[in-house]
Order: sequence, then structure tokens, then C-alpha cells
Amino acid sequence: MIRVDDLIAELCELPAKVIGKKKHKEFQKVDLLVRMDCEGCERRVRKALEDMKGVSSVEVDPKQNKVTVSGQVEAPEVVKRLRRRAGKKAEPWPFVPYEVVPHPYAPGAYDKKAPPGYVRNVLDDPDKAPLVRASSMEERYTTAFSDDNPNSCAVM
Repeated sequence: MIRVDDLIAELCELPAKVIGKKKHKEFQKVDLLVRMDCEGCERRVRKALEDMKGVSSVEVDPKQNKVTVSGQVEAPEVVKRLRRRAGKKAEPWPFVPYEVVPHPYAPGAYDKKAPPGYVRNVLDDPDKAPLVRASSMEERYTTAFSDDNPNSCAVM
């Protein structure tokens, strides 16, 4: 015979779906790169995302081709919604401010298509741009011939 305590413990271990409780998504901010050519594109993107469940605000910056969605949403859901409702291809925002990257003008980080003050986010993937992440030894060699260093080599 099953004891009441055992039954209660068993019910507590059941997943939330079986009991009927819904798990809420956490509030987050999703930045996307979406190509927008005109005001009509901007309006279509904004309308497609404002009607989405869980969205609290939508910010569209057509000059940078950036869309920021705040709310209880996931990035893949937002990308899928833009593709289906607005017919726009979206990808995660690939740029970071150039102050974040140690060598922003190294090949792989610098991008002509990036908005002013931004470079590609190469810090996450070590294979993208090995020159961006210089080691301490490489740093010492480059500063040895720098004009800013008063103790630098006079050969230059």
C-alpha cells in the first residue's frame, strides 16, 4: 500500500508540464542585424515583432540595420517570426564597440560594413581572427617599436 508521503513526494518530482504549470521565459534583450532599405521595411519589421507574444518593446535603427527586442522572448523565435511575417533575413548582432577588442583594425575584426564605432565580435571564436588576440609576448614586441613608447628602439 502506498503511503501519502510517498505519493506527495512522487507528485512533486513530476515535470511542470504534467501538472499544468507553465515555465515563464526570463526577460531578455535580443539584438539582431536586419537589412532595411526604406521606411516600409522598418514599419513591416516593427509591426511583425510588436504583435509577438512576450514582446514588451521593439527598437528599430534603420541606419545601423539593428533591431532590439526586449521581453520574454528567445532569439530563434524572433528570427523565425521576422522570416515568416516580414520576409526579412535576420541574424544575431555580430558587432561590438571597438573599445572592447584589443586590436580592432586587425584583419578579421575590422569590417567596412560595420556601423561607425563597431567591429566584428571575434573574441568568442578563436579561429576567426588570431591576430586580434595577441599574447603578452607579441604585445611586448609591437610596443618595442612604438612611437608612443619613450624607451623604444631608435632604429625606426
